[in-house]
Formats: sequence, C-alpha cells, structure tokens
Amino acid sequence: MNPSAILLLKNTIRLLRPIAVITSSVVIIFSGVFPLFAYYDLPKGVLSAVSLLLLVGCFMIHGALTHALNDYTDYLSGTDQHSPAYLSGGSRVIQEGRIAPQTLKWIGYGLAIGLLVIAGVLALFGYYPLALLLVIGVWGAASYSMPPLRFSYIPLAGEWLSTFPSAFFLGLAGVWIMLGDFPEWAVQNAVINALYCIAWVMIHHIPDLAADQQASPVKRTSVVWSVAMFGPKYSSLPAIVYMILIGLCALWLGTDRLWAAIGVAVIAILSIFLIVRTDIQDAEQVTACEKKLLLIAMITAIWLGIFI
Repeated sequence: MNPSAILLLKNTIRLLRPIAVITSSVVIIFSGVFPLFAYYDLPKGVLSAVSLLLLVGCFMIHGALTHALNDYTDYLSGTDQHSPAYLSGGSRVIQEGRIAPQTLKWIGYGLAIGLLVIAGVLALFGYYPLALLLVIGVWGAASYSMPPLRFSYIPLAGEWLSTFPSAFFLGLAGVWIMLGDFPEWAVQNAVINALYCIAWVMIHHIPDLAADQQASPVKRTSVVWSVAMFGPKYSSLPAIVYMILIGLCALWLGTDRLWAAIGVAVIAILSIFLIVRTDIQDAEQVTACEKKLLLIAMITAIWLGIFI
C-alpha cells in the first residue's frame, strides 16, 4: 500500500473513532438484532444482510458524519482547542493537521447530502423504514452540531432532540425492517440503551467543562448548565439523573423480563457508584470512569439482547 493510501486510512480511522462507535452504537444494533436471530423464525440470510447494512450505516452516520460535523463546529467555536483531549475533544484530526477544517466541513456536508439522496431513492422504491432511518440519522448528526440548530450547545436539547432519536431508532432499526412492528421488548431495549448512551456522553462532557465555557458561542451542554445552576460539584448531576431513569426502567421491564430487570437495576446502581466515586476535578479519573461506563454500556446492550 502506498504512503498516501496509508495516510488516508489512518485519517479515516481517526475520524471514525471506531472504538467509540462500537461501544456506543454497534452494541445497540446487537441489542435489537440478536433476539431476531435467537428467538424468531426469520430467514437468516436476509437478517444477516440487514445487520450488515445497519453496521455500515452506523459507521457512516454515527462515525464519519457525526464526527465530521461536530469536529468542524467545535473547531469554529474554539472548544476543542482548549479540551484536555483524553477521550473528549473530538477526533483531533483538525488539531493534529490531518484534515483541514474546510475539507472536514465538505466531508460532512457531502455525506449528509449523499445520505439524504439515498433516502429519497429508497422512498421512491417503497423502502420507507430504511429511508426514514437514514433521515433520522442525518437529522441527529446535523441538528446536534450545525447552525442554526446546534443543539449540543443548548442544555437538554442535544440529548433529547438529537442523540436520543438517533440512538433509539438505531436500536429499533433491525426489528422495524424485519418485522414491520415494534414489540415491547425492542422498545424497552432501545429506550434503555439510548438513555445509557446519553448518560455516558454527560460524563464525556465533564473534562471539557472549562473549554466549553470559554467557547464562542459558549457550548452550554447540560453539564455546563448544571455547574452554572448548582456549582462545580454538580457537573456529574446530569449523568446521575439519566442513570436513575435507567434504574426506573427496571420497573417497566417487570416480572415479564425478570433477569433483564435485575440486570438493569444492578447496572444503574453500579454506574451511579462509579460516578459518585470519581473525582470530577481530575480529568484522568473522569476519563477512566467514562471507559468503565462504555464497557458497562456494552454489557447492558448485550444483556438486554439476550434476556427478552
């Protein structure tokens, strides 16, 4: 492989941040698709093809598109330049001179336009679920980062108007395509996994607190808002609130999914314990906590996928 191709591959992998995508998004797909393999009498070839399609779409949208738009926007506001850059602070492709800002912008715009065109073609041929899933994915990435919406810069908006719909429908995608319906177990799995995704993102924002506060415009994440309202000790409050919501979901699962409910309750308690025990003033400790939460997110999704 020639040096240019190797450099392109390295930059692409850096932008995709595959570990983050696998631990946050690929496992959400597993949580919705594995039960179809294990507990439903469906054509395995078609199901495998759908799973592969979802994986490709996941890396295109949650990897390339989301990171390209977010990195470009955060470069313009200046927050990534001041980030401690452990797991946070973007992919660093701009800061390290790997990809020029304008190039990254057009990568993001080009992907968004291309995916919307594909969605339009799919809709013309009657593949409405696939078309709508693509639109939701593009909406999540664009609304989270790009003006005039830029929901990641508004408390609660980034989580509920961008991240949650994108993660929730990713969890439902395989079931929707294969069954044309939304069984309760699939909705439960999608909700819990999406909430956990939001919860660890709240921890992800803590090391960037000072950088977000001095950005222009200020990146008023829910973490920044919590600190402004209650003080520096409460930067982990948003994550804890989301973990409590996850714990309450165990009541929703009830006795019909007893093992799933027990697992969710234990996972929520363990996650809160880890967050409370973390020194939020120490960026390295917060990063270590985030890594543990990403591992727990994987366990949660797999657990829910097995015990339906």
